[in-house]
Amino acid sequence: MNVPIDLDAYFERIAWGGSTDATYETLAGLLRAHMRHIPFENLDVLLGKGIELDVGVLQAKLVRAGRGGYCFEHGTLFAAVLDALGFAPARHSARVVLVAPRSEVPRTHMFLTSPLAEGTFVVDPGFGSLAPAAPLLLRDAPAADASHWMARDGAYWVMRTRKDGRIIDAWTSTLETDNASDFIVANHYIATHPASAFRNRLLLRALTDRGRVSVMNRDVTVVDESGTRTSQLPDRAALRALLAAHFGFDLPAVESLRVPAIDEWR
Repeated sequence: MNVPIDLDAYFERIAWGGSTDATYETLAGLLRAHMRHIPFENLDVLLGKGIELDVGVLQAKLVRAGRGGYCFEHGTLFAAVLDALGFAPARHSARVVLVAPRSEVPRTHMFLTSPLAEGTFVVDPGFGSLAPAAPLLLRDAPAADASHWMARDGAYWVMRTRKDGRIIDAWTSTLETDNASDFIVANHYIATHPASAFRNRLLLRALTDRGRVSVMNRDVTVVDESGTRTSQLPDRAALRALLAAHFGFDLPAVESLRVPAIDEWR
């Protein structure tokens, strides 16, 4: 299904009424609005549903049905928007190195770059709770107060960020431009392979006007102006209520959701 992006519907979904000129200000504003209104979630993977990367299917799910998705869905949809606006984005894959070295992990993350007058910028709306909220200039010189930045490591570029007072490497890439078929293969692995983290864990993140809400299995973290609060989901009914309250959609199917990492929910 080769359906063009419906920009009017997308702009309504992300509450965007700003400029559509291909400038840094527009790119940064669109990224913030996209991440604020379209959450990160892997519920369809855990429900055993297929994840399709067709733009028409993604619009039906992330735009019209008010759902979220993971990196391949966010990246494909946002790239289609940027294409339509003249940003000429390139699609790339990366190796996530949060818990294992580069030599041990496959390319299972999707991000974009966009060339602008100020330089080339990395755009990564689908990296869950660690996604940068602004485009990252592709240069090996981080600002002192930056939350995310790019760094060189030989032939690789590394996205670095700060977490719990530490600097961590998030993902690494050679910045080779990938084909649509490359993402179809990686997406199939992530959505179906028994060893995939997305097949075994519940992973959710929603940005709010006051902060964010993130979920790892049963652990819920709420960050707002009053600080950070943590709690645990007692059951699937509580998960459904949390989705309605913070993620903007109701999904009755989660009442029978199986999450292998949550023994009590098997």
